[in-house]
Amino acid sequence: MANTLHIVGGGMAGSEAAWQAANMGVNVVIHEMRPQVGTFAHQTGLLGEMVCSNSFRSDDSEQNAVGLLHWEMRQANGLIMQTADKHRLPAGGALAVDRDPFAQSVTDALMAHPNVTVEYGEITALPDSGHWIIATGPLTSSTLGQAIAAETGAEALAFFDAIAPIVYFDSINMEKAWMQSRYDKGETEEERTAYLNCPMDRDQYEAFIDALLAADKTEFHEGETAGYFDGCLPIEVMAERGRETLRHGPMKPVGLTNPHQPDIKPYAVVQLRRDNKLGTLYNIVGFQTKMKYGTQANVFKCIPGLEDARFARLGGIHRNTFLNAPTLLTNDMRLKSRPNIRFAGQITGVEGYVESAAMGLLAGRAAATEILGGALDVPPNTTAMGALITHITGGADAKTFQPMNVNFGLFPPVEGLGGGRRGRKDRYKAYTDRAKADWLAWLAPQAAAA
Repeated sequence: MANTLHIVGGGMAGSEAAWQAANMGVNVVIHEMRPQVGTFAHQTGLLGEMVCSNSFRSDDSEQNAVGLLHWEMRQANGLIMQTADKHRLPAGGALAVDRDPFAQSVTDALMAHPNVTVEYGEITALPDSGHWIIATGPLTSSTLGQAIAAETGAEALAFFDAIAPIVYFDSINMEKAWMQSRYDKGETEEERTAYLNCPMDRDQYEAFIDALLAADKTEFHEGETAGYFDGCLPIEVMAERGRETLRHGPMKPVGLTNPHQPDIKPYAVVQLRRDNKLGTLYNIVGFQTKMKYGTQANVFKCIPGLEDARFARLGGIHRNTFLNAPTLLTNDMRLKSRPNIRFAGQITGVEGYVESAAMGLLAGRAAATEILGGALDVPPNTTAMGALITHITGGADAKTFQPMNVNFGLFPPVEGLGGGRRGRKDRYKAYTDRAKADWLAWLAPQAAAA
């Protein structure tokens, strides 16, 4: 069993790592604590369960860094992208999926793989020997978290991830709401009408902000601090930063025309995105919240069109623990103090489903290559994966390290192209063209050796 790869955690990163290593011919054991040990956010024991949004964000591989990351993962035979494509839902230019069939398909694919075994139960200590990947995600169990903190000698770092509410479609008043993607974005009519929009005039917006500010909020436990990741701020925290903040964020009214009142420009717009293939559930975009359950429904029913809304799920908030990766991890994702252990996924300090799965892809390939007697070079930092792993394992300032989504700010500049907004479209295309060529070149030797 010395040549077996053990992966702790069956989320996005753990599932992707297992798939990559197993396809390279390595025996893999996934250790998943669910359903024996649950979390407040998970609903099932399925591998690859999505607990927050059902979106993998932009699928544009020419003008968007996360879309480029999608492309790189597809080129590497990524399980998460294959499965997302199979269960995708209309979402404008984004890649959204039907979450329950998605998780079931990820589980089925791994269970059917001859090189993969799943063992259910909690891992509570860091192993002294063998090949391991820790991919326990934002809800790492307290016992394992304590073991990691004891090993690294550092206090556990944490921020709070907030979950947006989900509304039943048949409870939305479509005499006030309408279907339209921002700027009519999308190749088909279904894509161009992928979002549901609820308009507000100025008085309605001001009343909504007042309700948010006055709402009862979840209290933090002793010793916890509200260190939010800026890409996932609760709406009430945004409102506290200024009354116009939401109107210039998730409630911005641009690129939309209300067919019920085409001559009146909304002061603000709340968008909802389809959450399942049937179209019976919609999640409120950007409305992560830490309001108490008893308050949420009343506040959200202030939104025009949602006066009689019924909620399939209310918002929630949970602690998300991550490593100070620039200090603790090598560039091939090893824990410096225990080189037999790699980390992958959100616990490394990346943020988002796709970024987590991408770190699993790299960790799985690196560990499998080592087991097979070789060594895997880190992808060049001109690629999306390379830029991301370079950032978290050394490119970021360890003193101020915070979770990071992939973005073009992590990429080295393209020679001859300046900054600024004016040339941004050409610059992003140059980034993605270069990345695609470099990614294929990085994959080529691995494909030849397979």
